[in-house]
Amino acid sequence: MSEAQITAKTPWKDYMGEVPMHLDYFDGSMFEAVEKIAKQYPNQVAFDFMGKSTTYRQMVTEIERCAKALKTIGIRENDKVTIAMPNCPQAIYLFYAVNLVGGIANMIHPLSAEKEIEFYLNESESVLAITLDQFYDKFERIRQNTKVVNIVIASVKDALSKPIKAGYMLTAGRKIEKIPADAPVLMWKDFLRLSKSCFYKTYKVERTGGDPAVILYSGGTTGTTKGIVLTNRNFNALGQQIVATNPMFRPGDKMLAAMPLFHGFGLGVCVHSMLSQGGRCILIPRFTPKSYAKQITKYHCNFIAGVPTLYEALLRLPGMEKADFSSLKGVFSGGDSLSIELKKKFDRFLYDHKAVIQVREGYGTTETVTACCLTPPHMHKEGSIGIPFPDTYIKIVEPGTDRELPYGEEGEILLAGPTVMKEYMKHPEETANTLRTHADGLTWVYTGDLGTMDSEGFVFFKGRAKRMIISSGYNVYPAQLENIIDAHEAVQMSCVIGVPDAYKMQKVKAFVKLNAGFKPDEETKQSILDYCAKHVAKYAMPYDVEFREELPKTLVGKVAYRILEEEELAKIEQAG
Repeated sequence: MSEAQITAKTPWKDYMGEVPMHLDYFDGSMFEAVEKIAKQYPNQVAFDFMGKSTTYRQMVTEIERCAKALKTIGIRENDKVTIAMPNCPQAIYLFYAVNLVGGIANMIHPLSAEKEIEFYLNESESVLAITLDQFYDKFERIRQNTKVVNIVIASVKDALSKPIKAGYMLTAGRKIEKIPADAPVLMWKDFLRLSKSCFYKTYKVERTGGDPAVILYSGGTTGTTKGIVLTNRNFNALGQQIVATNPMFRPGDKMLAAMPLFHGFGLGVCVHSMLSQGGRCILIPRFTPKSYAKQITKYHCNFIAGVPTLYEALLRLPGMEKADFSSLKGVFSGGDSLSIELKKKFDRFLYDHKAVIQVREGYGTTETVTACCLTPPHMHKEGSIGIPFPDTYIKIVEPGTDRELPYGEEGEILLAGPTVMKEYMKHPEETANTLRTHADGLTWVYTGDLGTMDSEGFVFFKGRAKRMIISSGYNVYPAQLENIIDAHEAVQMSCVIGVPDAYKMQKVKAFVKLNAGFKPDEETKQSILDYCAKHVAKYAMPYDVEFREELPKTLVGKVAYRILEEEELAKIEQAG
């Protein structure tokens, strides 16, 4: 879209530092973006997995092998292929191989429940599913209810170096049940052998930037789960934007890829942005705070990205006194609101461990792949989620309308730019409701999130509109209240929900996980309530604080406030 057509306001223009306002975007497929880099840096390491390094040249060779095998088993243009795998080499090869043969990768969590897997397979109309041996049973049990013709089974051990493989088979590998010899599946080695039978010289399918490439699912913490259809351009543009907003990035820089591949943050930022720009991914198949911390120092990582709960976990790890984080150039937080208190704690932690940078908070939605807004490296404002990426526009409107609000006034956050999704799969009405073209010539995503923008273009996230609690006619925003509660010395983490109430419509309840050394007793509860009374209006005061050893989490590590809401409703129904 030409500049002349766009009339959106850009108050952040003067605060972008070295970051350009506009970029020239590559218009090919995701595979082509990676192939281009592989030709430039063939011998550079593309990714590391459990001690084994793979170069860009080796990676492209394996992707092409997988693409030939996919073609041999009948995968054609626009076919949907479900990939249910952790962060491992086979998942990377297949993701790009599906793209290379013109298919669409349907990315799902391997730990999903059977019924969820069935829903994802049917919703996407997948003809092929690829997963690991330990998840085979779940797929086998629901297979007959889907259109899946083939299941390919990989194993972590296939991607390990010999010494590590031996150790793996004696520990984690022992627990995995053997797949029956007559199981109607293709084992990884047999699947790869099929590449030799590919007589199609034209196994590569020409795709453009606008073609659909990936299906990701909206978190499912609000409303019904929907497939979000994203294009090659969405992912390639994100890669270019990530590097542009991090002028300190150099090819060969290492990104710790612990965020999962079924999540826009993991797939878009930690993997594709690196592999399409010459970075190096340190793949973490199963996240534990301990393994994560170990990899940062072992590989001298330059970039790490995660949700706030990940940073919370790192702060509590024992034995971190001597950890050296001096190699870090960028630490990004997204996926959930980072409390001001946690940011302060983690920034102190970074300084104590020789890092010379601070956490940079970002913001985005799966409808824009992931992040589309980030705190610039040269300046930050307390509580802000930063300024938009190049070619990305943000405005604050009266919720549900196109009426833009003055700076500082709270409203709905709208996003526009090259990473905006194609559509919600099979939900045309919701697509039309979420994607709307305005008089300024841009198509805007209505996020349902609330925020403000100041006169310098810095955005402040105030909470999800769907999470708003209305108590006695007043709006209460859980994220703001959680920020306050989290600052109490006894609190490690909190979650605030609205509980139905005959008089107030909803009353506010807080769930709290305590820091070590604090007792879940009446005295601690009163101390937290007294603290709240000093910082929040009377109408927003929690009527109760419930202590929990753990707060429930969604699959991507956010606090699952929906589960707590459902538990409270069930209690009310039982009592009634």
